[in-house]
Amino acid sequence: MNRTTTLSLLLAGSLLSATQVHADSPLLWQNNSLSYLYGQNFKVDAGEIQQTVTFEHASGWTWGDVFLFVDNKWFNTDTLKGSDGHTYYGEFSPRLSLGKISGSDLSFGPVKDVLLAFTYERGEGRNRNYLLGPAVDLKVPGFDRLAINTYYRKPDGITGKPSGQWQITPTWAITIPVGNSDILFDGYIDWVVNDAGSKARGNYVAKNLHINPQIKYDLGKAMGWGDKQFYVGVEYDYWSNKYGIEDGSVPFKTDQNTASAMLKVHF
Repeated sequence: MNRTTTLSLLLAGSLLSATQVHADSPLLWQNNSLSYLYGQNFKVDAGEIQQTVTFEHASGWTWGDVFLFVDNKWFNTDTLKGSDGHTYYGEFSPRLSLGKISGSDLSFGPVKDVLLAFTYERGEGRNRNYLLGPAVDLKVPGFDRLAINTYYRKPDGITGKPSGQWQITPTWAITIPVGNSDILFDGYIDWVVNDAGSKARGNYVAKNLHINPQIKYDLGKAMGWGDKQFYVGVEYDYWSNKYGIEDGSVPFKTDQNTASAMLKVHF
């Protein structure tokens, strides 16, 4: 999962059983998970087969919430020069709730809360970005959670990097009862809406769209092992102009359209 496998995104926390914490702790709840994914036909940085182990953490606090993840990826072939067939990527995404901090009810219409969202993205080498902007949590019938983060994303100041870009990141989760268990449909979209840099200067970053939903069956509930603890399912991954590399500007495809089988355990 890119939690490009999008670090922007609080998907599991409000759905899943929370760890009990002390009554006067600023930590209200938390949930952690490990996922294993197996897929093919990834673009830019992967060969025919890609395997990923992802750690995710989601937590709610008296001042807001936190989501973070770390992907460890292994490829069966190395399409990037100098690659050892393994890479990592992670995101750290805290959000400050203006309603909680001010002690005011900021809800109106479908909006439950107004927040300030921050994300730090980190990959191998100097692949680092900082994102900051407003966010809203929404209350919409049929959704367990629905949020929209709006960011200004900026590289970490490396010489020659282009100016920043604007990004819109909706995240969602829907539970669908099926027989004696449930299907969980959750995910996120990262939409970088504008280009940055200059093709002539060689620092061009193209606008791009990354759609990354998961459809998971609560096998643990079906087997009587406990609700929301063990899932099996599929992750779909569509990414136009992956990593901001414009499709057609290099001798390989950068538009990605693939899926991975997955197992996910919560603890």
